[in-house]
Amino acid sequence: MQQHPPILNNIYCCHNTSRYDSIILDQLLFPIFTTKQTSSKLRTSSTMNTHNKSSDIFTGLHQITDILVISIAYWAAFQTRNLPMNSNPPYLLIFILTIVCCHINLRLFGIYSSTNNKNFPRIFSQIIKAGFAGTATLIFAIYLLHIEAISRLFLGIFLIYFILFFTLTKAIIYYMLRHKRRQNNNTLNILIIGSRHRAIDLISKIFDNHDPDYRILGCLETMDSQDEVGKKVFNEVKVIATLEKFNEILLTEAVDEIIFAMPLQKIDKIHEYIFFAENLGINIRIMPDFQLQSILYNPATAKIFIDSFMGLPFMSLSSIPYKNADLIIKAVIDYFVAGFSLIILSPLLILIAITIKLSSKGPILFTQIRSGLNGRQFTLYKFRTMVSNAEELKEQLKVINEMDGPVFKITNDPRVTPVGHFLRRTSLDELPQLFNIIKGEMSLVGPRPPLPSEVQEYQLWQRRKLSMKPGLTCIWQVSGRNNVSFKEWMTMDLEYIDKWSLFLDFKLLVLTVKEVTHGGGK
Repeated sequence: MQQHPPILNNIYCCHNTSRYDSIILDQLLFPIFTTKQTSSKLRTSSTMNTHNKSSDIFTGLHQITDILVISIAYWAAFQTRNLPMNSNPPYLLIFILTIVCCHINLRLFGIYSSTNNKNFPRIFSQIIKAGFAGTATLIFAIYLLHIEAISRLFLGIFLIYFILFFTLTKAIIYYMLRHKRRQNNNTLNILIIGSRHRAIDLISKIFDNHDPDYRILGCLETMDSQDEVGKKVFNEVKVIATLEKFNEILLTEAVDEIIFAMPLQKIDKIHEYIFFAENLGINIRIMPDFQLQSILYNPATAKIFIDSFMGLPFMSLSSIPYKNADLIIKAVIDYFVAGFSLIILSPLLILIAITIKLSSKGPILFTQIRSGLNGRQFTLYKFRTMVSNAEELKEQLKVINEMDGPVFKITNDPRVTPVGHFLRRTSLDELPQLFNIIKGEMSLVGPRPPLPSEVQEYQLWQRRKLSMKPGLTCIWQVSGRNNVSFKEWMTMDLEYIDKWSLFLDFKLLVLTVKEVTHGGGK
């Protein structure tokens, strides 16, 4: 019986796999603008079947959100006209008809179609058309049902509110997403290996798709093609270096996905490049050719499967969870819990802010640059718990650092203020990070975001913790914190990534609440 190389023995067709990160923000919270799959929004490693499944979920969420907006417009019109609910005509029945008629016309005028190529005037035009057509359909339904004495002024007010509320919500979403894309926090950064026919074909398909969620960093060529560096491949995409710079680029740039788009036999020691990327937790795609068996590589952590990207078949390796539906639910929970918590806890947040301001000199918030998904740097927010010159005093205190590795922690840190001690013990100082979750930079549960200076000292295997979005809490937070060595901390983070599930997130959130209520904070 013929024996296959190790990599082929590990290949399996995976029809429901998907990889998610910070790009999912506008997929779930603002589904009108992205009813397809991406990755910081959404990072894909999926088949076309999974793509369609995710699109259905996003479209469903979008429709539920719009029904809520229709309901608010109806209620506002009802209150403005000051009509009694138990009157004749039956306004409760008319409310149901309004939802049905408006929803049908929203679909007919393309609100739920892909909007990557739409500018806001086009979206506004669709809202106007759907509003007038929906109201006209409603009037026709009322006529057919012989409902009399309906207030025409009420219908006119509803139409005004419909257009106003839909325009307002879609405008906020549209410009927030445009701002996030300009910041490059919500784009899938792709590094392509190769610059010839296969690479050009792939790049052209990405450009033809007009998807703002994909950003091509550039192409790398083989080491014997130094003269190709700087050459334009397609549009503005260039050859930025040779494979000699492969490791350096992965360590210094936020790379979400690597695509090998050249014959594999032309790449010396290709397994070493795959090994390096796998240890960083970066998605890998390989355009198949007849030399696939030349990759004598058996991944330690990555899953291998066949999928489709831009209509082209690929062999993919992914080192993070690929539970499609569960990851969508995780992202929904993140945004809605964070938003709801900010509203409910706003009095407490204001009280803490006033207390900090009155008790010590310095700003209310402590901000610090941290490393997030695949090395993306972002500003982390915390309530200030230390004196204003804490960073300057840090150098003097390094000799009593209680943690090994690159992390700095002291149990009884002399820089902490009296109010800061309470905030740290109860973990209330972490509450401003709910804004980081709303911005799509963090999750409720995930590895804690490290400092960029700490990441530079990580060993290769430790950098894989950056392959998932950082969180407010993780296994380390409920396992002794300062009593855990740095190596054990990193192992816990990778264990979370490898064993991730919704139940694990729920369990960690419950344990975190228990830890906080028992004063188990820092």
